[in-house]
Amino acid sequence: MASCKLWHCPSFSPLRSLSPSYHTSQQQLLQSPRCGIRSTHQANLSISCHGDAENGRNGAVAQREDHEEEEEDGRRGIKSSLGGVHFGRREAFAGFVVAGMLVGSPGRAGAYTQVEVGTYLPPAEDNTQYVQFKASTKDTPALRAGNVQPYEFILPPTWKQVRIANILSGNYCQPKCAEPWVEVKFENPKQGTVQVVASPMVRLTNKLNATIEEIGNPEKLIAALGPFVTGNSYDPDEVLETSVQHRGNQTYYTYQLQTPFARTGTHNLAIATAKGSVVLLCVVSANDSQWASSEPLLKEILNSFTA
Repeated sequence: MASCKLWHCPSFSPLRSLSPSYHTSQQQLLQSPRCGIRSTHQANLSISCHGDAENGRNGAVAQREDHEEEEEDGRRGIKSSLGGVHFGRREAFAGFVVAGMLVGSPGRAGAYTQVEVGTYLPPAEDNTQYVQFKASTKDTPALRAGNVQPYEFILPPTWKQVRIANILSGNYCQPKCAEPWVEVKFENPKQGTVQVVASPMVRLTNKLNATIEEIGNPEKLIAALGPFVTGNSYDPDEVLETSVQHRGNQTYYTYQLQTPFARTGTHNLAIATAKGSVVLLCVVSANDSQWASSEPLLKEILNSFTA
């Protein structure tokens, strides 16, 4: 296919690529039929050179790079598909490091599965306006490996479960994971997010099967696990309230945080307890809009968590 002569349409360079067109004389324009006219000024006409060959080469290179990345993702087994949005190896790894075990942020509708939990979970015993989620071996790799004991909490029936990427679920390291992983996650774009994070006991104490009191007081525990609440960093000044709850033989630490710079949301609630070889951390997150409309509901979810 005919194209502009090199002295009419100069070859690609980074500086020229910043401009959508460049100029040549009317005589040069007439000698270059592949150049599309952008202006009809007699003294200086603005034209655009259609670099078919260059565009073809760039397209081929981009396509080949995408294909190579997909092959690499397949070999490593860390490619995830969240509601039709595909994440490559680099994106998944970056999310793992920066987001502190999180996938997405509050209100990310693209990460949802398509089924509301009210269509398959039973009503909660104490409040039929909610449904009861009881984690089982069908739900997480850690439960299947026996590394985590069952836990449960209530959910509004309109919430949807979010798939956890393989690299975040602990599937690749069970039953001897050294770092925390995400167990389950549920979201509603108008109300907020809840997720359960499991932290190996050895990350927090040298004592096996320690109680939460033996690990430390509420301030010490949140200092260690705070980044998994916020999704990035932890500032003790952001903790508004802490409390200790005793339910049967189990002790729970609860927290309320106002976190303006958190990835998870500007408002975070958390409850933690030690069970077996892990500390379970349930985190309920919301942005300002979600918090304003759903604060009581979010606190209901948090207070229902038991292990």
